[in-house]
Amino acid sequence: MAEGPVRRSGDPIPGQLPAGQVATTLRRFGLPQFALVQPAPPARLAVTVTGAVAHPTQIPLDELIDTRQRREQHSDLHCVTTWSARDLHWEGVLFREVHEALAVRVGLARTAGWVSIKGLDGYHACLRLDDALADDVLLADRLDGAPLPTEHGAPLRLVAPAHYGYKSVKHVCAIEYRRTYSPGSARWAAHPRGRVEREERSRYLPGPFWRVIWRAALPRVRRRYDQR
Repeated sequence: MAEGPVRRSGDPIPGQLPAGQVATTLRRFGLPQFALVQPAPPARLAVTVTGAVAHPTQIPLDELIDTRQRREQHSDLHCVTTWSARDLHWEGVLFREVHEALAVRVGLARTAGWVSIKGLDGYHACLRLDDALADDVLLADRLDGAPLPTEHGAPLRLVAPAHYGYKSVKHVCAIEYRRTYSPGSARWAAHPRGRVEREERSRYLPGPFWRVIWRAALPRVRRRYDQR
């Protein structure tokens, strides 16, 4: 049985937004080159686990999710391009619990300090492992009381509320443990940590500069995404 909905201690105070963010409704968005990719998940998805491990493996999604304590949480999604969707109701399992089971099963190297998550659409992003193990990072399969829809990452997506949305990979199909950081699909536009509270929008230039750049570029980027 799922735990009741909770708001994590690191979340912004209700009614407040992080610096540079504007509240809006949730809609599918991302890098324009992935707009045309519409994943069709197989009937029985298996998540591949590779990288700095002794025993790479594939684990059926139902085994990864359904045998662990499910939980619900209310949290915000903050896009690096300055919009935020507030108070989303996610349900799934803590990535930390999945990781603890995987570490033994695959023989995780002690030197692994990063984890790269890949989606069926080809998009991937990298998080520092201790960030991924925070108590509000979920592998979610439900949103707002219903099965996760395709446009928001079905059948499984990462939810990392303390980080900009480019870390919350949709359509999760692979987990790669790494010894070093990889910028992932966002390349130069990504920050190794991507923490919202610190405005780590990119590894180049301070966050407030990117705030202005993204706000000006957002209408054009959104148009390109929607047209594709």
